[in-house]
Amino acid sequence: LAQIIRLVEEASSSKAPIAKLADKISGVFVPIVIAIAVISAVVWLLLGKPFLFALTIGIAVLVISCPCALGLATPVAIMVGTGRGAANGILIKSAEALETLHTVKTMVLDKTGTITEGRLTVTDMVATDGVTEDYLLQVAASIENPSEHPLAKAIVEKARQGGVACKEVEQFTALPGRGITAVIDGLTFQAGNLAFMGDNSISTAALQDAAQTLARNGKTPLYFARDGHLLGMIAMADTVKSTSREAIGQMQAMGIDVVMLTGDNRNTAEAIRQQLNIGSVVAEVLPQDKESEIRQIQQKGKKVAMVGDGINDAPALARADVGIAIGAGTDIAIESADIVLMKNDLLDVVAALQLSKAVIRNIRQNLFWAFFYNIIGIPLAAGLFYPVLGWKLNPMFAAAAMSMSSVCVVSNALRLRFFKPAYKKIESNNHMIGEDYNMKKIMTINGMSCQHCQASVEKALNAIDGVKAKVDLNQKKAVITLDAGVSDEILNRAVTDAGYEVVSIKDSPAE
Repeated sequence: LAQIIRLVEEASSSKAPIAKLADKISGVFVPIVIAIAVISAVVWLLLGKPFLFALTIGIAVLVISCPCALGLATPVAIMVGTGRGAANGILIKSAEALETLHTVKTMVLDKTGTITEGRLTVTDMVATDGVTEDYLLQVAASIENPSEHPLAKAIVEKARQGGVACKEVEQFTALPGRGITAVIDGLTFQAGNLAFMGDNSISTAALQDAAQTLARNGKTPLYFARDGHLLGMIAMADTVKSTSREAIGQMQAMGIDVVMLTGDNRNTAEAIRQQLNIGSVVAEVLPQDKESEIRQIQQKGKKVAMVGDGINDAPALARADVGIAIGAGTDIAIESADIVLMKNDLLDVVAALQLSKAVIRNIRQNLFWAFFYNIIGIPLAAGLFYPVLGWKLNPMFAAAAMSMSSVCVVSNALRLRFFKPAYKKIESNNHMIGEDYNMKKIMTINGMSCQHCQASVEKALNAIDGVKAKVDLNQKKAVITLDAGVSDEILNRAVTDAGYEVVSIKDSPAE
């Protein structure tokens, strides 16, 4: 709580570039107004008016042109805007970031933990001839056990659930963005992506077709080998956040190009790109190369915002014109960012963009009315209209007008307290953004013999988030409509735990 308060206070006290411009204008404005007041009084004296008349004119000019409205135009809007952002779970560290955000034309999104939940699960295991799945899983879990990578954690968790014990490993070596080598019982094992297998001259031709099929379904295949010979492949999938597709659609509707950065292979990345209707994707990016990808986009003359959550996102967050960290991310990512989203929701990026536009629009309104007031008020106070219309401004009314100008500016800024994000309805690929991107599966089930069995299976499947199931008792099949991120393993486990046997799960085209 103390950190949140400190961030809001720092943002409120910092100055946006547009505020610095207003300060410069005010610095020039004051001596100019003093000069106008003196010149006006002298001119009226030279025209034969009494000293009291000339003095009244000079005082009226000084009073009505007080630069309070100019000085208040920006800081009040910034203060209210950052406070409103905090109320919506958006912590803005500086006024400069708030101003820059409205100029962003490219939004770069990290995949794991930002677009997706960041909780990977094992979906498929494919062993080569002569290798059992149990042995493949034991080897994989043993090699990956010392690693902190999300893929490694998913494999170790799969082994734990299956009661598979991990063996002790020696000479554990990790190559970031590639893979791992380790020694078990005197044998050297390799685990990694396709590029890592190629680097070690390990042929993956036997599993090429299976790997491509898995990748096209948005799954990430990981290969395992022993002494240079392929043992098999384990595929994992991550669940796409329920709001990611809608948030991406909202950004695109605002004229922002969305780019996804991922270390996944191109087939997997392309599957996710198509599912979420993302404009472009940069796949197979090594952790240390994310910052250079941001720099390349900036060199094209575009303002870039980066959204990420991990340690390897920190350099890219710092390089971007505006770095946005997911609140559930690592401390270093949060420290490197200019804006922190506390609710771990990509729709808050859209809210931050809208808030930035609203604040800048409010500041421009304030500055316009402050200048407009002075452009009208100073000539009136100087007696410019007196010879023709007989208008002469009493200093008391000038003071009242000056006060009202400040009140109007502050009142306009306080309107930001009622800011609420507004999301447009966008259609894409015949699906309304915000609705589930559905795919269907057909599950064949043994053990169902009555209506009660049918109801039990439906209840077990429908209890899974993002799943709608309809069971046909006669055909012993369930038609399942689900989020693309729900794995077959989760579906299988739900039915098995209910006391029934899953014979097969097959993909079926969505209607």
